Amino acid sequence: MNPLLDKLQPYPFAKLKQLFAGVTPNPAFPPISLGIGEPKHPTPALIKEALAQNLDGLAVYPATNGSDALRSAIANWLMRRYDLPAVDPARQVLPVNGSREALFALAQAVIDPKADALVVCPNPFYQIYEGAALLAGATPVFANSNPARNFAPDFKSIPADAWPRVQLLYICSPGNPTGAVLSLEDWKELFDLSDRYGFVIAADECYSEIYFGDTPPLGGLEAAHRLGRDGFPRLIAFSSLSKRSNVPGMRSGFVAGDAKIIERFLLYRTYHGGAMSPTVQAASIAAWNDETHVIENRAQYIAKFNAVTPLLQEVLDVALPDAGFYLWARVDRLADIDDTEFARRLYAETGVTVLPGSYLARQAQGINPGARRIRMALVAQTEECLEAARRIVEFTRNLK
Repeated sequence: MNPLLDKLQPYPFAKLKQLFAGVTPNPAFPPISLGIGEPKHPTPALIKEALAQNLDGLAVYPATNGSDALRSAIANWLMRRYDLPAVDPARQVLPVNGSREALFALAQAVIDPKADALVVCPNPFYQIYEGAALLAGATPVFANSNPARNFAPDFKSIPADAWPRVQLLYICSPGNPTGAVLSLEDWKELFDLSDRYGFVIAADECYSEIYFGDTPPLGGLEAAHRLGRDGFPRLIAFSSLSKRSNVPGMRSGFVAGDAKIIERFLLYRTYHGGAMSPTVQAASIAAWNDETHVIENRAQYIAKFNAVTPLLQEVLDVALPDAGFYLWARVDRLADIDDTEFARRLYAETGVTVLPGSYLARQAQGINPGARRIRMALVAQTEECLEAARRIVEFTRNLK
């Protein structure tokens, strides 16, 4: 067996299952899960119809680089969404089976394991980043989120002597679990570091279409264009339909950016076997070409967060995020309690599941930036989320 598998840590949900082992939740309350970020809003009819109308695609082997029509739909969406002058669908876009597998696969394609490579990850972070680094033979290093900067990662915390060994940097904007969105100044800092040390930036943007203000979150390709970085050098952006269009089971997304990296990544994927079903490609075209369902979906999240957040603010240190569908809350305002005890007791006494923040982070620079925090995924319908919030408020007020 590959010895690198031994370096992988238990996934957060495996830890949560272990935390809840032996616990019988209060039968007086129907269970409510805010633990998993799985969209629960209805799948748009236009996507279901496109799937049903293209079942003949199941009889065809798909091309790894997808159809011309899908790549063009993605390129056109990128140009509309980020006000880009041009995106080459043939050279700068590659469909993938959801952003998760592509985030993992990119590390395998770009990292030279013989070079004592480092991979920079935000902290807390989406666990795929760490696993991808380890199984590519690299060592992950972590940039802690900074509460003073709305939880944006502090890349200045990475030791100066580490940067020459960095081959890949993952950034999630909007962030999971923090909801932080990078500014143009943040992107310039990353681009300057990439220019100096030559590493690839993997920009995970799967939460980009769920936001609460009037201005959409700034994307990596958009930032590169504004800063005059023609061709998006050493930058690959990842996006997905799962959150945008409520199709987590369809597994459809894309990577876009530096054409030279896309070319090499396509070579890797030709052997890796990551082609998207023609049926899913057809439904994806319908999804990327339509914004009405995205606007409606976003409106549901805005209403939900506006209703739930003030309730939770009565007992937790929590604020409306920049974007995304998570609340990132500190739990010890009213009682001296850590995140794991809070989550376990909350589940036992109220039937509400939340994810301990320490499970989403690693010890770095002497701290775990997820400690004493919980992540709450407000993915269910508004009334269910409100009921969970009411239970959390009562539970927290009664903590001893």
